Amino acid sequence: MSRIRVLNTSLFLLFIFLIQTSLIARINFPIGGFSIYIAILMVVLSLEDRNGSLVFGFIGGLIMDLAPSAQTPFGQWALAMTVIGYIFSVNRETVGDFNDRPLALTSLVSVAASVSMLIFIVIGALLGQNNGGLLHSLSIIFSNLLWTFLITPIFIPLILKVRKILLTNRERV
Repeated sequence: MSRIRVLNTSLFLLFIFLIQTSLIARINFPIGGFSIYIAILMVVLSLEDRNGSLVFGFIGGLIMDLAPSAQTPFGQWALAMTVIGYIFSVNRETVGDFNDRPLALTSLVSVAASVSMLIFIVIGALLGQNNGGLLHSLSIIFSNLLWTFLITPIFIPLILKVRKILLTNRERV
């Protein structure tokens, strides 16, 4: 993985994060919220190789830690997304390729986004952070799972095209 690819993908994730914080966060979804940033980050992590999953998991979490509305310890999202990147990197061969199975990719992204939020809550509890009630947290995670499953198929083809553009010539082969 080249440095220019890391830079380009990081800038792409930062752009998506700006869209999330400025547009998507202002929409009142029924039941709960939706994070397009976490969904797109999960798509990127699922398509990466072993090293890429870890690197982009950490960078994606670091970008989330820079949110102006974050009232959590700095690095909590980075740790949670690095754990998710590790899970993706360890299970990369068993999951396989998603080009022929878009429903499998959508399901994986939805579940991975929910697991990442659950890991974030567990890390927060270990750090002594008050995250609210368990039932409230689980309802937010469930609503994010539902909205991610419904909305992700709309932008997966676009993410696949952008990822192909971000690959270097050596990596496209």
